Amino acid sequence: MASRRALQIGGATIAVGGVYYLYSAGGNPQVAEKKLEHDVSAAGARLRGQDLSSNEAQKKGEVLAKEAGATLDRTVDNVRADIRQADKVINSKIHEAGTKVDQLKDEGSKALKDTSKELQQTADNFDKKVNQKTSEAKSGISSWLGFGK
Repeated sequence: MASRRALQIGGATIAVGGVYYLYSAGGNPQVAEKKLEHDVSAAGARLRGQDLSSNEAQKKGEVLAKEAGATLDRTVDNVRADIRQADKVINSKIHEAGTKVDQLKDEGSKALKDTSKELQQTADNFDKKVNQKTSEAKSGISSWLGFGK
């Protein structure tokens, strides 16, 4: 008798549930079937512990957003540190290049002065030889003509 009674209660429950789904679907049996399938799937997920309520989903989303934000912040900080390091290296290289340019300019200026001094010396030596040879030639010509020594 108890099993018969349980069968009657179960049948009535199913009938009431069917009427509920049919009523909530506006009398459309296909829509009622889809709603029933959705609810059965959700109930199964709850029983398996896979159900996420909207609050839990929001909390989980907030946690994930915070983690993503922290990762993004770390990445931005790392990029900024790399840029600062690169800026230091670039400034160092610019300073080294400026020092090298000044050094080369000084060496070039010194080489120009040395070359100018050598050229002046060579010109002076040439002038002395020309004057000496000119004097010798004058004295030789003068002695031929009887004007000098």
